[in-house]
Amino acid sequence: MPIAAAQEEAVVIPPPAQDFSEPGPHATLVLAGGCFWGVQGVFQHVKGVESAISGYSGGTAETANYEETSTGTTGHAESVQITYDPTVVSFGKLLQIYFSVAHNPTQLNYQGPDRGTQYRSSIFVASKDQKRAAEEYIRDLDAAKVFPAPIVTTLEPLEAFYPAEQYHQDFLTLNPDWPYIVVNDLPKVAALERLFPDQYRAEPVLVGQL
Repeated sequence: MPIAAAQEEAVVIPPPAQDFSEPGPHATLVLAGGCFWGVQGVFQHVKGVESAISGYSGGTAETANYEETSTGTTGHAESVQITYDPTVVSFGKLLQIYFSVAHNPTQLNYQGPDRGTQYRSSIFVASKDQKRAAEEYIRDLDAAKVFPAPIVTTLEPLEAFYPAEQYHQDFLTLNPDWPYIVVNDLPKVAALERLFPDQYRAEPVLVGQL
């Protein structure tokens, strides 16, 4: 696997002071943090994640496609829907990975080389518990000054999630030599293994055919 320096370096951060357990054997979390290739690729390597699907959230069904979302005018963010087993990995641990290695939460409407509101940092919350836990964690991280600038991650209500086109799914795994992946995303997976060895799994859980 090629090795390169990431555009955005991973940051060591503490876990949430307060976590919570989602009810039932399966739970979902929708996160946006720049290009969905890297975010999906990171969470596909997390133990307890059952699926991580690239897609769009924040806009309407009519504009939930790559061509229109790329204009930055649809309200959509490139997002990843994570389905996980709460008995294996918690909501709080997923947020810790999200803020630490999956993206840079201090960049407003961009990530690395990608510019536009479609690349914003956002958590699409599906419940009051998710919203409360995310708010408290962001507040604590800002107070601890673990990042060189304030966190700009928004909390938006999850209205809908629309899976992206098939060619975007599993992109990191299927295209490990793609220059963008080599520079921006493979270092994130390497950081996950280094900083979260207990949560890392070598074989990713893939989407395959939607």
